[in-house]
Amino acid sequence: MPIPPSLRTLLRTIPTLAPISNRAVLSVSGPQASEFLNGLLACSVKGKQTYGAFLHPQGRVLYDTFLYNSPTPSLSSTGPTYLIEYDPTPSEAPTLMNLFKRYVLRSKVRIRDVSEEWDVWATWGSEGVKETREWNWARSGAVEPVWRTSEWPWGTENGIILDRRAPGMGKRMLVRKGDTPADASTHDLAGKDAYLLHRIMHGVPEGSVDIQPMHAFPIESNLDAMGGLDFRKGCYVGQELTVRTYHTGAVRKRILPVHISSPVSLPPHTSIKPSLLSTTDSAVIKTPRLRGSSTLLSTIAAPSIGSSVGLALVRLEHLRPDVALVAEEKEGQSWRVEAWWADWWPEQPPDEVHDPNSLA
Repeated sequence: MPIPPSLRTLLRTIPTLAPISNRAVLSVSGPQASEFLNGLLACSVKGKQTYGAFLHPQGRVLYDTFLYNSPTPSLSSTGPTYLIEYDPTPSEAPTLMNLFKRYVLRSKVRIRDVSEEWDVWATWGSEGVKETREWNWARSGAVEPVWRTSEWPWGTENGIILDRRAPGMGKRMLVRKGDTPADASTHDLAGKDAYLLHRIMHGVPEGSVDIQPMHAFPIESNLDAMGGLDFRKGCYVGQELTVRTYHTGAVRKRILPVHISSPVSLPPHTSIKPSLLSTTDSAVIKTPRLRGSSTLLSTIAAPSIGSSVGLALVRLEHLRPDVALVAEEKEGQSWRVEAWWADWWPEQPPDEVHDPNSLA
């Protein structure tokens, strides 16, 4: 299910610069900063910038996060200085500051909230050559990118990350609060909704709406495919269940971009019910044979096409030609939902496919 041709007009390909709202930044510095963060993050911390997540001991996601090398290293602290960018929206999860305080113990690190010092921006559309990738599949349906370059995939310029979560995502950067990025002279300046539409069209979940703290599992949330999980590193919080799923489990859900017939954006976490298409006519009939439901996440209205697009956590067993997906609002109104795989999503080799309908 590739992107519907009618939606390709929503892809903004000209050089664009947009702010990213609702982000916070913590500073972690000191001689043991790398070791401290490496024991908490699900990705490897090697003194370089990267993307990853903090997990609950039971393997659910607390925060998806970007880890920057500080553009202005601390002169008062020895060792590296990292800046951690994340979504601070209150949730069932402990605040990231409290999480750090719980685990810091005697680690020689200094932790500060520097959110008032930095803005977060994204830029895309000037990459030039289309990126191709290699992938490593597990029998479970988990998949990870294979970086075949000698250069660090997330970039080496402090404070600027190459957003490798998906080809075409561009870059994101930390800019001093109130300053305008240097790219403003060569890129069209857009609003925050432009960035939301950009990542929806690329199938990239982000923040607490898409990756619900204390509820979302990292592989179902595409953190594997987006390069945010290291299945071969040493111990970290939440490792056991994550690695077990990779080796012996089965991925039954994925976050996918969706087209919604509603002309306005729908509330996040709206339920998406499956219905079996009748074999006698085009009517939709309900059936008990389809298990569970899917969940709508971020959405945005697209007036140019008279409908809306979004991301949804979709049960893979519902991705069948004979199944229709319908989002049902509390008021009783329902909207047709069509999921598709982003252009960059890899095709799983036949010998690695796990039947999502299997109970094994």
